[in-house]
Amino acid sequence: MARMTRKSDLPQKTCAACGRPFAWRKKWAKVWDEVKYCSDACRRKR
Repeated sequence: MARMTRKSDLPQKTCAACGRPFAWRKKWAKVWDEVKYCSDACRRKR
């Protein structure tokens, strides 16, 4: 059986636009060092 990872165990960053913390997502695996914003809305707002 696959081992489940808790969201609290994932790496976190703070959004550059809104200041809220956000957790790692699988779709960001290859570019995690470049991710600065928690959502598309924050990225547009900058």
